Amino acid sequence: MIFRTKTPFIGLILLLFSTLSFSQNFQGKAYYFSKTSADMDGWGGRKMSEDQKKQIADRMRNMLEKTYILTFDREASTYKEEELLEAPGGGRGFGMWGSSFTAGMQYKNIKSQQFLQDQEFFGKQFLITDSLAKLDWKLGTETKQIGQYLCMKATAIKTVDEFDWRSMRRKPKSKEVKEGEVKKDSTVTAVSEDLEIPKQIEVTAWYTPQIPVSQGPGDFWGLPGLILEVNTDKTTILCSKIILNPQEKVEIKAPEKGDVVSRKEYNETVKNKMEEMRSMYGGRRNNRRN
Repeated sequence: MIFRTKTPFIGLILLLFSTLSFSQNFQGKAYYFSKTSADMDGWGGRKMSEDQKKQIADRMRNMLEKTYILTFDREASTYKEEELLEAPGGGRGFGMWGSSFTAGMQYKNIKSQQFLQDQEFFGKQFLITDSLAKLDWKLGTETKQIGQYLCMKATAIKTVDEFDWRSMRRKPKSKEVKEGEVKKDSTVTAVSEDLEIPKQIEVTAWYTPQIPVSQGPGDFWGLPGLILEVNTDKTTILCSKIILNPQEKVEIKAPEKGDVVSRKEYNETVKNKMEEMRSMYGGRRNNRRN
């Protein structure tokens, strides 16, 4: 059960000091459940019946609801989707496109400030390399309990990757825009003629000083304690289970396979493929009409 509470300042100080008992070589494993709400209108749902929307939402569930495992120590971590057996006919909803927009295994190293992502796109393996993106966290005083851990609130503004499908939405139609014109908006990134992604979103995180590592799910990090919950735009990531100092420890190592590219270079690859597919299928539709 999760509930909110208020803790006196002295109590929080004692809590922080209690974390010093952790050994320098400890390791942990945290399980997270991630859920993204589907904007059916953004996926052409305005022309669908309620039954059709439900069918599409069921097909998208494998893409919208995932379980991840964060393996971490004081300096490094790996974050990857838990491998589950799929139901017959379940599929991944969007095939290769779905896997390309879903992050592969991610590696974070706090000491070297390194971020790596193992990513497959249309049968080709990439190794996306970058430096850790720093968020300007604002630490709050509000607290709540997540499982047996007392968590504190922090907020930040995050720059959104131009292909982060979790924040994708339908472009609003404006009566002020004439047919054939394009209205520019500096706050969003245009993905296609109909879809856009906000350039920045607000992030709310809940971290626990009881586990004194600056780690968290995905590309989130930088707080004085393990991040157990993240709320961003349409997505919530919640920790459901933590194992500290497991009997069988694993080596937390950076991925090495794949063509090494920057995030910008990888996005350009995706963008070029989208243009290729758009031209290919757009031409087919025009041929059918003729």
